[in-house]
Amino acid sequence: MKAIAMIPARYAASRFPAKLLQDLGGKPVIQRTYEATVASGLFHEVYVVTDYKAIFDLIKDCGGKPIMSEGAYECGSDRIAAAAAGITADVIVNVQGDEPFIDKESLRDLLAVFTADTQNKISLASLMYPISELEEIENPNAVKVIVNLNDQALYFSRAPIPFPRETSGVLYYRHKGVYAFRKEALEAFPKMAMGPLEKAEKIEAIRYLEHGHAIQMIRTTHVGIGIDVPEDLEKARREWGASNH
Repeated sequence: MKAIAMIPARYAASRFPAKLLQDLGGKPVIQRTYEATVASGLFHEVYVVTDYKAIFDLIKDCGGKPIMSEGAYECGSDRIAAAAAGITADVIVNVQGDEPFIDKESLRDLLAVFTADTQNKISLASLMYPISELEEIENPNAVKVIVNLNDQALYFSRAPIPFPRETSGVLYYRHKGVYAFRKEALEAFPKMAMGPLEKAEKIEAIRYLEHGHAIQMIRTTHVGIGIDVPEDLEKARREWGASNH
């Protein structure tokens, strides 16, 4: 199975513009994410797909493989689908550019789903991890996911789901923004019309559900820090400093 990673790296993030070029332990966030993905040793190739020359040049200068993305896209998966059109691969993993703490174990478990899926029943898989802090559960920047008994996604939301009518034993899972597509599923994704739920929540995974497709969720205990807002960057800097001393 040939697996490649593609990292969408849009410059103008609405909640935190230029976040991918912010310093994290002496290197920009996007470079940290790229290097962590390469260091996993799981991929035949790792590409950074960007619409910004400074990011393109940065990745090229550090020996990476950047792709300049032309045009506007609704989400990161749309962007990498266009970039992947001429690339041969069985599985393409979309690692968000703002995930500098992405870990090998989670990526390996994600790819293992496709290795074990000999009948090609799974076309898209993603990651989730348990959360328990009320502040995180209620934070709209923390996307929650609920799953069925086979860990297939039922819905993603910025709201705290499930609603705890009975408070004992309620489990919450946060979605980690890493998607593993079979190549044909990634190619089909941008051809699907954005539905009302995706428009409301601004969560790209909902598009797949709205069109009746299954997303296999993989449990991980590795939390990491995705950088959505400036406060996340400060947390990331503290974590990076603590883990490298």
